[in-house]
Amino acid sequence: MPDQPYALLFDMDGVLIDNTPYQARAFQLLFRDLGLTTNARRLLERLNGMPASTILRTVFTSPVPKKKLEEYAAQRELLYRVLYWDKRRELAGLTPFLQAARAAGFRIGLGTGSAADTIGYIIDHLDLRRYFDVVVGKDDVPKGKPHKDTFAETARQLGVPPERCVVFEDAILGEQSAYRAGMRVIGVSTSLRPEQFQAPLTVIKDFRGITPEQVHELLARHPATPKPSRELARRHYMKL
Repeated sequence: MPDQPYALLFDMDGVLIDNTPYQARAFQLLFRDLGLTTNARRLLERLNGMPASTILRTVFTSPVPKKKLEEYAAQRELLYRVLYWDKRRELAGLTPFLQAARAAGFRIGLGTGSAADTIGYIIDHLDLRRYFDVVVGKDDVPKGKPHKDTFAETARQLGVPPERCVVFEDAILGEQSAYRAGMRVIGVSTSLRPEQFQAPLTVIKDFRGITPEQVHELLARHPATPKPSRELARRHYMKL
């Protein structure tokens, strides 16, 4: 019986595109309107990868109704789209890597905390949807990152077991999500320094720095999946 295929799972923000500075600017403008002094860049360094409404919940000292948080998140999304409208570009080397990965037999999935319209705003504008066998967003799972649901559901739909999945992630909580799902990680250093990741197979600046053959080699050299770090998650104000 032939081996099952491997799968490559991709986060979207900070992985397919280098948009974190624009996300941070949108949050900062929202905070200014709300009279908040939170530093958006530092906030995203801790919590990037989570839905915007969840991130926003952490910046208020008193509870805010869910409906109001969703309104703030929608305002932030509009600000982000205006700021990023003319800047939408894939990370260097992405399309050639996706084409080579498909030719090498990898299954390919997208697992993101974004909603369907936000996903389309990026991947359809950049004509990337055709490279993904599966697209999973925040409306497809009960819990977003750092819970395992996003990547677990992506793997389930791909029909590939977790131990044969590699996740491309730029965020600490996304990396934790992958480990909780039983997967290995390749870090993308658009938002973090390489040493800030917990235990990636490797860290790349963009997709010119990796080939499908190198992914196979990394998997062979590192067969074990790291355990998620409770200390690291706690440090980033999350509960495991």
